[in-house]
Amino acid sequence: MKKFLPFLLPFVLIAGIGWLYTQSGSPKKIFKKLPILGNHKLDTIQVDGKQSIDTIFHTVPPFTFINQKGETITEASVKGKVYVVDYFFTTCQSICPIMSKQLTRVYKGNKDIMILSHTVDPETDSPQVLNEYASVHKADPKRWVFLTGSKSELYKQARIGYLLDAQEGNGGPEDFIHTQNFALIDKKGRIRGFYDGTDSSAVNDLITDIDFLIDEN
Repeated sequence: MKKFLPFLLPFVLIAGIGWLYTQSGSPKKIFKKLPILGNHKLDTIQVDGKQSIDTIFHTVPPFTFINQKGETITEASVKGKVYVVDYFFTTCQSICPIMSKQLTRVYKGNKDIMILSHTVDPETDSPQVLNEYASVHKADPKRWVFLTGSKSELYKQARIGYLLDAQEGNGGPEDFIHTQNFALIDKKGRIRGFYDGTDSSAVNDLITDIDFLIDEN
C-alpha cells in the first residue's frame, strides 16, 4: 500500500480542492475565528422565561472628534463598519511616516472599511494641517479620517476605548502617547486585533483579518 501513496496524493489534493467549490463553481470561504479582546463580564439574562448567562465584551465607548474637513465624527460614523485605528502626529519623523505608508496599503486594499487616524498633538494638528497631511496620502475623508479634538478625550479614547496605551495619564501637558500599534475594530465596536504598524508582515495579517471580519456573521 505504501508504494501507491505517492500516486494517490495528487488525487487526494484534487478532491480536497474540489470540495471547496459549491455547485455554482464558486469556492467556499474558509473562516478563522479572531479573538474578542479586552475585559469582559458575565451577565444573567432571561431567554424564553429561563435564565441564561451572556458574555458582555468590551466595546469602544462613544466619542466626538473633528476630521480634516472640520466635520464632526462620532461612533455613529462607524456604526456597522469594520475599521482600523491608529495614533500619530504630523510632525513625527520616526514611526509615523512608516505607519501612514502601511495604512495606505490597508486603505487601498479594501473599500469596505474605514480608517481613523487620531493625532496625539492636537495643538499642532488642526483640521487644516490634517487636511494637508491627508492630501499627501490621497485619503478620501469618507473612508480615511484624520481626527483632532480635546487632548484629554483623544488620550482617554486611546487608553480606555481602544486599549492602545497601557500607561496612566490624563492628557495633560506632560502626557504623551507614541504607539506604533493599530487596532482592528469589528462591526459591533469590539476590538479584534492589535498589529505593529511598522511591520509589513503584521500589516499583511491585518489586511487578511479585515476580510475575515467583513464576512463574519
